[in-house]
Amino acid sequence: MIVVTGAAGFIGSYMVGRLNREGYRDIVLVDKFDDPMKISNYISKTYSDIVDRDDFFEWLEENNQHVQFIIHLGARTDTIGQESEVYQQLNFHYSKQIWKSCIQYGLPLIYASSASTYGDGSLGFNDSHNIIQDLKPLNHYAQSKHDFDCWALEQEEQPYFWTGLKFFNVFGPNEYHKGRMASVVYQAFNRISEKGKMKLFRSHNPEVKDGHQSRDFIYVEDITNVMLFFMNNRKHSGIYNVGTGEARTYLDLTKAVFKAMKVQEDISFVDTPQDIREGYQYYTCADIEKLRSVGYNKEFMSLEDSVSDYVQSFLMAEFCY
Repeated sequence: MIVVTGAAGFIGSYMVGRLNREGYRDIVLVDKFDDPMKISNYISKTYSDIVDRDDFFEWLEENNQHVQFIIHLGARTDTIGQESEVYQQLNFHYSKQIWKSCIQYGLPLIYASSASTYGDGSLGFNDSHNIIQDLKPLNHYAQSKHDFDCWALEQEEQPYFWTGLKFFNVFGPNEYHKGRMASVVYQAFNRISEKGKMKLFRSHNPEVKDGHQSRDFIYVEDITNVMLFFMNNRKHSGIYNVGTGEARTYLDLTKAVFKAMKVQEDISFVDTPQDIREGYQYYTCADIEKLRSVGYNKEFMSLEDSVSDYVQSFLMAEFCY
């Protein structure tokens, strides 16, 4: 039995579908199942049980002997929220309780960290444990993820296998409920479908041209490949970057959407909203040397191929994974 928290959300529901594809059926979905927009993410999945997030630890106490692995992807993911106590409760304290439960019941753990913990990137994007404490996140979401990373590394008592995965800019099917926090691919598809054109954020950094803000964009399929690797190779506990190792511009990304939709490019720029401008990252790129060093050798999908798959196989088909 595999437990997936955040199973109604974007990456969590995709991971459940990927586990189904790999032949896993005995899966327990943990989340708050109160958002009707998320129902399509899990209604077609095969699973053993659904457990409310608030009831999970009581459920685990009664059923831990049947559990083989916990994949903890549940979190408050909005990067612009201001309720620091909510992020601390859901992303830090809840994760600590999962960690301690894994120790108590002898369970391996994968949990989701975030590339947002790198802040403005001034210290680079190296996932060495020696520098993690020095990182300076720029918002409450990133801070809560960073706090848990630091706490985990300080613990003398650990699950017998654990890994924290710093996901970079993930996009793909099942993010349809995320609204403003959905990927630019999803937003561009909707905008182009409606208006035939797309607006990107203008650069407010004199060293970066408009549209040349860069990210390490990674397809959710590749994210699940990495999680399956660690599920099947329970060695080398620690924190790892999960990106492609290549930074691409938002212009590249948007042009790929136009091409996948077979629509002529029409791209303009608007000011970055004030509420995210101060904490805006102009560049991210995962150093994936450590991930490669422990044996992950699968190639990542190119930006163009992954955007094409997402747009044509899912968005245009109005299909969830």
